[in-house]
Amino acid sequence: MRGVHQVAVLLEHRPRGVENLCRPPQVARHERNLRLGDDATRASYGLLRTEGTRCTSQESLRSKEIAELRHRDPSKRKRRRVIAQGDPIQRAEGITRCQCTRRGRDQRVHRNPATIVTHIVRRTGRNLSHVVPTNGTNDEEHSKGKTMTTHRIGTREEWLATRLELLQAEKELTRRSDELAQRRQELPWVRVDKEYRFETEEGSASLADLFRGRSQLLVYHFMFGPDYKAGCPSCSAIADGFNGFGVHLANHDVTLSVVSRAPLAKLQAYKQRMGWSFPWASSLGRDFNFDFNVSLTEEQQRNGTVEYNYRREASWTLREIGDSLTKGGEGPVAELAATTGTDVATYTRERPGMSAFVLEDGVVYHTYSTYSRGLDGLWGMYQWLDRAPRGRNERGVWWRRHDEYEGAESNCCAPLAE
Repeated sequence: MRGVHQVAVLLEHRPRGVENLCRPPQVARHERNLRLGDDATRASYGLLRTEGTRCTSQESLRSKEIAELRHRDPSKRKRRRVIAQGDPIQRAEGITRCQCTRRGRDQRVHRNPATIVTHIVRRTGRNLSHVVPTNGTNDEEHSKGKTMTTHRIGTREEWLATRLELLQAEKELTRRSDELAQRRQELPWVRVDKEYRFETEEGSASLADLFRGRSQLLVYHFMFGPDYKAGCPSCSAIADGFNGFGVHLANHDVTLSVVSRAPLAKLQAYKQRMGWSFPWASSLGRDFNFDFNVSLTEEQQRNGTVEYNYRREASWTLREIGDSLTKGGEGPVAELAATTGTDVATYTRERPGMSAFVLEDGVVYHTYSTYSRGLDGLWGMYQWLDRAPRGRNERGVWWRRHDEYEGAESNCCAPLAE
């Protein structure tokens, strides 16, 4: 096996019988020079050595013999066993307190006696490396161990030590998120004096009517323009979660509503197709979307007078659309545009966002708006993917409307057919 590092083993006060060992691994001078990395678990039993190297019977020391050489004194051996069998959390915390210093992806210095080479990994004839299927690898190849993972493999103690470090970072992020939420609430309110009108299932409505008797209103700006044949698939993926938590918001004095520029009939038909129940209003022919920078005219698009996500965009003629959505190229955006039955320019005249409003003493105030990746926190599936082993793992636009996946008519929680 290529790339297996020889592991240095410390043998204190070696007896004369050990002097003649052919010693494939080097003898360490101190415990802190003992390096155990990912490759250590792939080494053969006994003294760890490069695979394929022949050794004498003297080299095939068992773990008990090494422990005897390592701690000949019975009291030290007893203390060693007590430490090794201690609470794993305490051992892991010991590692995090500078008892384990990282030296890179495959090398770490172990000073914790619970993780020294006393515990020997034995080869059982099967490849001990964890294997996972990759693109182009079928299950049969996977089962035969032809493909090995490139991800770091560690012990439970190493995992726990790293997890505790990550936990501190997660707690800090949570505290920081709480602070940012407080700062959002402390933003000054801007009085909305303009009379906005919408078409809803109940008829014509004002912005105040969208509150539906509550004091707070959250509006999701859904990309569904007048020329769209169907709603944006990205916005659709976000809206898939609205039915679930909308009822909870409604019972906490918050109304969640969606606004788009498509005609109401289009919105209702698409809403029925998707199986949604949240309120959806049309702002067609009104200024609401333009005033909140989620819609733009063809002239704005050509002249580069577009402001989105609190900054001015370059003229669309440079890259055919503004850089804020192309992210260096229009390939993915063109693919999304095609799913709505439009071209790139028409598709990007609508933008995603959300805005918050409060109603107090009969007056509506605008309190907050966010756009672009500011919506990530509202996109439920990404919160789960960010905690999955391979994360978002994206190569282009992979998501679809929920009724467009293969077998979408079946239960999403049912096992995949063989």
